[in-house]
Amino acid sequence: MYSEEQLYSIALRECNLIGDINFLKLVRTFGSAKEAWEHAKKEYQKVDGIGRKIVSDIGNIAYLEFAENELKFCENNKIQIRLRHLNELPKLLKECDDAPAILYQKGNFDDSLKTLSLVGTRNISPYGKQFIHDFFEETQSNQYISISGLALGVDKEVHEQSIEYNISTVAVLAHGFHMLYPAKNKKLSEKIIENNGALFTEFNSSRKPDRENFIQRNRIVAGISPATIVVETAFGGGSISTATFANNYNREVFALPGKITDKYSQGCNQLIFQHKARAISTLKDLTDSLDFNKPLEKIEELFPRSEESIQLTENQTVVYNSIIDHPQITLDDLAQKISLPSHKILPVILELELLGKVKSYSGRQFTAI
Repeated sequence: MYSEEQLYSIALRECNLIGDINFLKLVRTFGSAKEAWEHAKKEYQKVDGIGRKIVSDIGNIAYLEFAENELKFCENNKIQIRLRHLNELPKLLKECDDAPAILYQKGNFDDSLKTLSLVGTRNISPYGKQFIHDFFEETQSNQYISISGLALGVDKEVHEQSIEYNISTVAVLAHGFHMLYPAKNKKLSEKIIENNGALFTEFNSSRKPDRENFIQRNRIVAGISPATIVVETAFGGGSISTATFANNYNREVFALPGKITDKYSQGCNQLIFQHKARAISTLKDLTDSLDFNKPLEKIEELFPRSEESIQLTENQTVVYNSIIDHPQITLDDLAQKISLPSHKILPVILELELLGKVKSYSGRQFTAI
């Protein structure tokens, strides 16, 4: 069932100092994980950026024995092993420079379907719950896969609503398949697989849910989808790291704005203010931006909007017209054209974004909608 290349890949990746990037360098230079295992220690000079210290663990029989036991564990637990260097990762994830060398999978994943990541705080509010419910209700006629992290709060709600509306969902774990954290979500993880979804992890069966693993996990959540929605998060919450990864991968990020006094909206508001995420003003605008098919039923707006044309202030009009005349204009160029300092322009752009008039891109570039 399992290949020799999988065996040597697990052994090689288990070596100290052989992370995902060094692993890829080695297998690309030597042609396979087995060849790297057998020759890299003596011929490391062939690999750019690899020194004697990095390859010092390669060839250790203990790692090969570990890999043999890992293959037995995977076989007993019906776990698939996907290797990056054999182009077996989900298509968007393998584009990321720091994609995992090995991805373990339980369940089913249809790589032909659109993926969408939804993340947020463990301390979900009724506001966040309502948004998630409304979102899945409005998008249930679309074929896509939701991605989240199987934590309590927002993640749990995303997976449960996906199942409720018969949408496949994938949970990305921060530990190996020898356990399930948090234990409260064990039944939910089983339901995910029963409903044609999947569990993913880059961690083997020796890895526990250590704190640093969750940040590492978040890059997979961000990298596997073309867009990430941040539902609710505080300043410095884990979802901020997911949004940062998504920005770095040049993926779309959306954030649900809230009251500045609500702790778990402050992180979302900050992402929007710093132009690291687009503000979600209505469900219709969001689903249109995601290129979802419009349902036949009338889509109710999360924040009802008047059918009358919006009257812009003088500053809004000046900024908006300049962006219309110069699509993809940068903040510095905009400041120069309208003779206003950038710190005065940013709040106006945020207002226009909330009104659905302007879209921001990475690199502080803007275009009119």
